[in-house]
Amino acid sequence: MMLSGGSDAVYCKLFMSTLSGIALEWFVSLRDGHFTSFQQFSKLFREQYIVNRAPPVVSYDLFDVRQNQGESLRDYLSRFGAQVVRLPSKDEDMLVHAFKKGVLAGPFSESLIRHRPGTFAEIRRRAVAHITAETAVSEKRESAIPNKLRAGPSRTQQPMRVHEAKEGKRAQGKPRPYEPRRDQNGGARGRVTHPPGLILWWSWRN
Repeated sequence: MMLSGGSDAVYCKLFMSTLSGIALEWFVSLRDGHFTSFQQFSKLFREQYIVNRAPPVVSYDLFDVRQNQGESLRDYLSRFGAQVVRLPSKDEDMLVHAFKKGVLAGPFSESLIRHRPGTFAEIRRRAVAHITAETAVSEKRESAIPNKLRAGPSRTQQPMRVHEAKEGKRAQGKPRPYEPRRDQNGGARGRVTHPPGLILWWSWRN
């Protein structure tokens, strides 16, 4: 409407159509002729809902943005960047210092200490590269787990030697010597014993 032009009456009617809920009830409660221009209408609206307006962000508020335990670097970078966008003016040295203060101790924070970035844009680039590298390493570790499960016997288990295997097969093929079974009284079972007289009679007859 501001580009194409229009009267105050058109502005007021179109703005009213965007209201809903409590804001619409507030507009209906206004008496007729309470305002005579769109500037006056917009001023009344801002005064009515000024308490709902978020306070402006200052640079020192960035030191309150800290990475939580268990929070990924990606999420922390996103939260910190959202606060940076809301700043009216940006001091690069303060942005870098605040980010280094808020990030948890780890490989990425150590890299920031060893090689101090000059701007927040550089921190963002290095963080993206670090996240990409961590993701690739994590995927590689996950893909290596099935290979461990498919691995053969451990080194502690000595393989059977060839001659030991042959000796085992020979032992299985050899006939076992005759061992008479013992009965409950301790005597041998399966062997027939004859008195000496019967043996002599059988040999004299034959």
